[in-house]
Amino acid sequence: MDGGEVIAQVLKKQDVRFLFTLSGGHISPILVGAKKQGIRIIDVRQESTAVFAADAVGRLTGVPGVAAVTAGPGVTNSVTAIKNAQMAHTPLILLGGATATILKGRGALQDIEQIKLFKTLVKWATTIKQYCDIIPVIEEAFDVAKSGIPGPVFVECPIDLLYDETLVRKWYGTFTGDAKTSDEKAINLYLRTHIDTLFACSNNNMKPSDPKAIIPFSIDQEKISQTISYLKTSKSPILVLGSQVMFRTEEVNNIAYAVEKLSIPVYLTGMARGLLGDINPINLRHKRSVALKEADLIILAGMELDFRLNYGRAINPKAVFISINRSETAIKKNRKPTLDIQADPSTFLVALSKNCSSKKMDWNDWVNKLHSREVEREKQIQKFADLKTEYINPLILCKEINKAQDTDSIIIGDGGDFVATASYIVKPKTPLSWLDPGPYGTLGVGAGFALAAKLVRPESEVWLIYGDGAAGYSIVEFDTFVRHNIPIIAVIGNDAGWTQIYREQVDYLKDDVATVLTYNDYHIVANGYGGKGLLLNNSENIKEILNNAKALAKKGSPVLINALIGKTDFRKGSISM
Repeated sequence: MDGGEVIAQVLKKQDVRFLFTLSGGHISPILVGAKKQGIRIIDVRQESTAVFAADAVGRLTGVPGVAAVTAGPGVTNSVTAIKNAQMAHTPLILLGGATATILKGRGALQDIEQIKLFKTLVKWATTIKQYCDIIPVIEEAFDVAKSGIPGPVFVECPIDLLYDETLVRKWYGTFTGDAKTSDEKAINLYLRTHIDTLFACSNNNMKPSDPKAIIPFSIDQEKISQTISYLKTSKSPILVLGSQVMFRTEEVNNIAYAVEKLSIPVYLTGMARGLLGDINPINLRHKRSVALKEADLIILAGMELDFRLNYGRAINPKAVFISINRSETAIKKNRKPTLDIQADPSTFLVALSKNCSSKKMDWNDWVNKLHSREVEREKQIQKFADLKTEYINPLILCKEINKAQDTDSIIIGDGGDFVATASYIVKPKTPLSWLDPGPYGTLGVGAGFALAAKLVRPESEVWLIYGDGAAGYSIVEFDTFVRHNIPIIAVIGNDAGWTQIYREQVDYLKDDVATVLTYNDYHIVANGYGGKGLLLNNSENIKEILNNAKALAKKGSPVLINALIGKTDFRKGSISM
């Protein structure tokens, strides 16, 4: 059995269902071996897409997603996607091809210092050095990726440990020929010793083990008691849930029940969006910064005080501040909490709800005040939606997308201004149904995320909401969608520009340099790759086009709607830097 098939056996044992890749000679045995094991091989057009897809699998299932890329450029093309996964704390395994062990540092094709490159990008970067290391190294990679604060792992797979031993010995033999001089004999001896070492344990009977159960962080009962004490005296509490709350995907129903039982007014961010459905009396969507300035108790679970919360300045400095996070560093970033709780946030909140009295605390006045602001903000949004713009008002389009989505739809956001606008209006209806890049703010995640979402939940409708700038990164993957029968619905908000940058740049610097695009025919691009492209250029046709797209997707075709939209001042002044 060659090394590629051994790796594939481990992947199969670890419940890996999909392997995302872009072909390369350095990794071919892994792909062939995985196919033999019944793992579905999804070959894409850019290495970054493969890693983004693996990222989304990790987020949606809790099982590390896996991507395999070839040596050198294949590995370096994945760097941005790996960094995105690192900052989002996604469990992910990247298998990178590498030159033969004997040729390291000798100028071989696509040979670079891959381990050094990845040291700061992943939880663990390692290389396989012997055939008998394959199983333990890959198994440890999965354990590391899932444990503690999850994250990506990079495993370098040298080509001479992936192919059949007999073939590799033949390759090594071609390096020398007949030895005549003492130097040549010494080289031959060195090569034989090297290859014997590589395969010294190739005949062992090691077999992959079952996946290890990852034990969640322990819960400190004293911290639960302290939190309950603060809740009892609070008149205006706020709960903010970040993506980390969704790490234990098997617990999503329990965490939803716990949050409802606690009845604390809650803002859901990132992957937590949709946890309580699209309509829930305690689930707030608007005026978060105002609420945080007035709250007397703020519980931040599963995110940190970074730019999204204005580095801590968004919250009331006099409030009791409780931070719950797996990361000790994140807990204390930018502001020391009143009560720091290093734990898995979902596990802690479930335990907290079980220890709280079944009698709901009296926060009615506070909740009513927050609800009145929600109504006020919805009226403001409607005013922007009522404005006339060139082509289609983007807020109207988002409202219609929200109406058109199914109850089990998954929403993918990849873009700047249009996607941020959609985040105010398009409401995910179920847990684990919203995917965006996360704190890194990476453009280009869209196709990979949508690809994985449809594979993981084939029965769900997948909407990919693109900005026209972001679409340029991955529209080529419509070829992948077609080849692998992935019927997603993509909507490009085409306003012919990098609008999130344009708006502020023109205001501050009086110059639109590098922010202007054109109203390109993206629907024709989708048609060219074998998908279905639809042009939407007036408001009267929105419902018809959206329904047509849904019908085409149900018949098995990936669809792209090129929606020509105008510009508004809805998000004026909201740029993050």
